[in-house]
Amino acid sequence: MVLYIKYMVSLRCKMMVKEELKKLGIEYAIVDLGVVEILENISNEQRDQLKISLENSGLELLGDKRSILVEKIKNVITEMIHYTDEIPKVNYSDFISEKLGYDYTYLANTFSEVKGITIQQFIILNKIERVKELLIYKELNLTEIAYRLHYSSVAHLSGQFKKITGLTPTFYKSIARKRRGNLENL
Repeated sequence: MVLYIKYMVSLRCKMMVKEELKKLGIEYAIVDLGVVEILENISNEQRDQLKISLENSGLELLGDKRSILVEKIKNVITEMIHYTDEIPKVNYSDFISEKLGYDYTYLANTFSEVKGITIQQFIILNKIERVKELLIYKELNLTEIAYRLHYSSVAHLSGQFKKITGLTPTFYKSIARKRRGNLENL
């Protein structure tokens, strides 16, 4: 049996879900981003308990097919941008469609109807979050980041960053360094 969990986007979430499953005595085969494969069917009571436990941790057990599909799309994008060293060079629409086994138009329409934004907008938001991480923690310069995330140029990356955050990447990095410096002095 497969369960789908909304907002499960990090290793910490996976660890928390494993702990909740263990507490409830639910044996699982796989716990991955947004997906849990359990070894046997669970009772309605166990499902309700799991749902409450997950909600207390900021996660949500999904039930309807459209929400499950949207979570799958989000997980593919999150994994593609945040958990791989290099984003695939193929067209995002082809990559997502191939990974999920659905026509991209169907995926895009479902995503937009459920989330209220396009898949492309969601990708851009995730790429900007990744740029922030790379600027702060990996200490990469903008040219390296633009190359790694397949921006056509540093100017394109900078323009998109400013449009989303209201700041230039350089100014963002300087603010982040000051904050980190202030925290270290505490």
